[in-house]
Amino acid sequence: MMAFVAPPLSCHPLPTPNTKHSFHSIFTPKPKASLSFCATQTHQREPLTSPHNSLSQPNLLQEINNLCDSGNLSEALTLLQADSRNAISSLQQKKDAMGALLQACGRHKDVETGRKVHDLVSASTQLSNDFVLNTRIITMYSVCGSPSDSRLVFDGLQRKNLFQWNALVSGYARNELYGDAIDVFIELISVTVFKPDNFTFPCLIKACGGLLDVGLGQVIHGMAVKMGLMFDVFVGNALIAMYGKCGSIEDAVRVFDLMPERNLVSWNSMICGYSENGFSQQCYSLLRKILEGEESLVPDVATLVTILPLCAGKGEVNMGLVIHGVAVKLGLNQELMVTNALMDMYSKCGYLAEAQVLFDKNDKKNVVSWNSIIGGYSREGDVWGTFDLFRKMQTEEEKVKVNEVTVLNVLPACLEESKLLSLKKLHGYSFRHGFLYDELVANAFVAAYAKCGSLTSAEQVFHGIEMKTVSSWNAVIGGYAQNGDPKKALDLYLQMKYSGLDPDWFSIGSLLLACAHLKLLQHGRQIHGFVLRDGLETDSFIGISLLSFYIQCGKLSSARVLFDRMEAKSRVSWNAMITGYTQSGLPDEALDLFRQMLSNETLPCEIATMSVFEACSQLSSLRLGKELHCFALKACLTEDLFVGCSLIDMYAKSGCIEESHRVFDWLVKKDVPSWNAIIAGYGVHGHGSKALELFGEMVSLGQKPDGFTFIGVLTACSHAGLVKEGLKYFNQMQSLYGIDPKLEHYACVVDMLGRAGQLEEALNLIHEMPEEPDTRMWSSLLSSCRVHNNLDMGQKISDKLIELEPEKAESYVLLSNLYAASGKWDDVRRVQRRMKEMGLQKDAGHSWIEVGGQVYSFVAGDTSLPESGEIKKMWSRLEEKISKFGYRPNTGSVLHELEEEEEKIEILRRHSEKLAISFGLLKMSKGATLRICKNLRICVDCHNAAKLISKVVEREIVVRDNKRFHHFKHGLCSCGDYW
Repeated sequence: MMAFVAPPLSCHPLPTPNTKHSFHSIFTPKPKASLSFCATQTHQREPLTSPHNSLSQPNLLQEINNLCDSGNLSEALTLLQADSRNAISSLQQKKDAMGALLQACGRHKDVETGRKVHDLVSASTQLSNDFVLNTRIITMYSVCGSPSDSRLVFDGLQRKNLFQWNALVSGYARNELYGDAIDVFIELISVTVFKPDNFTFPCLIKACGGLLDVGLGQVIHGMAVKMGLMFDVFVGNALIAMYGKCGSIEDAVRVFDLMPERNLVSWNSMICGYSENGFSQQCYSLLRKILEGEESLVPDVATLVTILPLCAGKGEVNMGLVIHGVAVKLGLNQELMVTNALMDMYSKCGYLAEAQVLFDKNDKKNVVSWNSIIGGYSREGDVWGTFDLFRKMQTEEEKVKVNEVTVLNVLPACLEESKLLSLKKLHGYSFRHGFLYDELVANAFVAAYAKCGSLTSAEQVFHGIEMKTVSSWNAVIGGYAQNGDPKKALDLYLQMKYSGLDPDWFSIGSLLLACAHLKLLQHGRQIHGFVLRDGLETDSFIGISLLSFYIQCGKLSSARVLFDRMEAKSRVSWNAMITGYTQSGLPDEALDLFRQMLSNETLPCEIATMSVFEACSQLSSLRLGKELHCFALKACLTEDLFVGCSLIDMYAKSGCIEESHRVFDWLVKKDVPSWNAIIAGYGVHGHGSKALELFGEMVSLGQKPDGFTFIGVLTACSHAGLVKEGLKYFNQMQSLYGIDPKLEHYACVVDMLGRAGQLEEALNLIHEMPEEPDTRMWSSLLSSCRVHNNLDMGQKISDKLIELEPEKAESYVLLSNLYAASGKWDDVRRVQRRMKEMGLQKDAGHSWIEVGGQVYSFVAGDTSLPESGEIKKMWSRLEEKISKFGYRPNTGSVLHELEEEEEKIEILRRHSEKLAISFGLLKMSKGATLRICKNLRICVDCHNAAKLISKVVEREIVVRDNKRFHHFKHGLCSCGDYW
């Protein structure tokens, strides 16, 4: 069976078939109705004749039925052949016995015995043209999976009635040859006088559903109405199933509501339609109506096994528990299909222990039972548990055979680099037992090896596939695109094209991913052109892939145009666009789009929420962050660990480390990323000792630090001046925790040594490390050279920096500041001249503050603001007050060639952070904390002034510069004047 992806859910409620939206916890079904398990109509109503029994003749039909019931079809055939040779039974008895054996052959899928019965019928001059037997022969072949034989029998008939036509249509639909079913129907209404009946239409409607052709289904629906079959229960049930499968759930509801007579199959079909389209609440509402006694029906096995997968897919274990209770009340919990569905639901909802209990109590385990429990352990990443069950399955006394699904269910436990050995063992087993001949299994091994980082093994498995389909190529192309070698992915795509295969939507997605990784904008645009020419842009998967491609290539405007053109925007597309803005440093745009998402009545999920928290972090907008925190609480999103980490990070980057720690304490489960977030938060606030204390607590609780943990630890040591401790942890990374230091870790140590004035040691580390230093590392060391006035080393480093990034203004600015601090004004002018010739410009000092939910920005030296006069007066009063506590302007912070001290002092008075502080004191209530952000490192003079201002105004001032946070309070700074 093919699996169809349900279309995105609408935020608007859909009409439900005379149901309410509430759900009662206690159900009271009426006991008088009988159970039914008939999801689809499979039997045709034929004119049956009663056997003519005689006391003087042996009862052939009874003997044949007994043998068929016990599964002895070959013995039944032998008896029938002997009876035919000896002419013992009457013609009617032979006919009925042959019909019974043909039906048994279909039930047991025994096509060879069926052929021999067919030969007996053909050899009989009296029975070879019998309508009933020929109909059963056609049906037997189709049930045994041989519709071509059904067609041969049909074409060889001298006389045909509607039953044979219906049997052929049914056979094609049963074997998923939906186009052939439609063709036979067209032939029926074109060349015969027979009118399709209430058996023809359900089979035909099923074919429309299989083709996902709702337009054709509506045409057939219209024909049924014209022929007066609209109110037939079998036709109505088929229409409901077809519309549900095609995603036209409103049409399914209309058919359901108009049916004058509904049976349990009608309700099950409607529940299935809702389930296939993801409407869980409507499914549960229908179940409630049945249990309340609607139309005197009682749920059957089909009802429960339709709803339970929905509970599993949505993680709604509470509803799954209710269904389990219903199954127990109705005595259906002993049914194997129900038990398997319950196990699957519990395991997919994370309740593996409950699934294991059901598995252990099940004394009728089949391969589905074993596959369900193995899949549960595998999804949890429990390699030992998965393989233990896998071994037990093979030694099971009932001899349950491992199949392809078993192997596919084991594979998720082997998708990490550390599980490569287990993957190879499973691969060996699959090779020995011939499972690699299955395309799905082979493709899954290709993808698994790629995810484990063994791309060579992935390609070897791929080359071992004899008949490579598009799916096989997709597996290997996707493996390379997603796991580190996008160029190889593009080469493999070209090989696929040369082999004569055309790409599908998955190929396009993998290609776009490869182009995004390599920043091949032109190639990606060519692929976009191909998508447009082939009309694939409306495909949601390809639309998201194109969106992600433009975002990763930095073309946010192109991405936004594509996003705005999307007619049906899914949550994934909203998430991608919001995340793209955030990752590109455009927090305002991300927040605006998030507001549009809400006004569009699209409920945000965890990903969008994390992105907007990051946007608040970039803006350092505490008020907005708190509002979003409230929204996340109401939407029940804060229980997600990733959202929790984003909250910790948002509060830390907004200057509220205490609130950040409170969120951390609220987390029910603390994983490694949550520990990393709080350690990094304390580090950037300069609380190095607290960060190291948390690291020790993390390790003592059994959490294993990763590379990100040590970036937080080393950053904390750098900002707090804990050089000895920082070097100790840097050395322990590999020796104690087995983590190889990456460029980011070396950069932290270089920054730490540079801040501490150990410039030679920092330079030696750069020369000794295994990787080439990047520009950020050289910039950090050059900045330290300026702070510690090491002109010679600074000049050498600036040469290296400018060589790496000759068109980056920051490199020249750092060099100019180094010369200015040393009084080398000729060199300053030379550097500035070169910048001017290259068209480079220094970023002006820029600070901003949030007041009353609005962000106000200030640029150094700007006097054009409406409040400039008030700000100037406020600063004059502040300067007068702090001068009494020893404030003296530090003119060394002025890196301009000026002779008069007063000119330098005037420049200091107009620094952007002083303007922001003065504005905040003017506009904010008494005692409120001032929270200011700055795009550059805070200068010594502003730092000294801020300390004293916090004392004279008796309030805390928090400044976030481009490196760290400074908490000014009672005349002191949290950095201890070490920054």
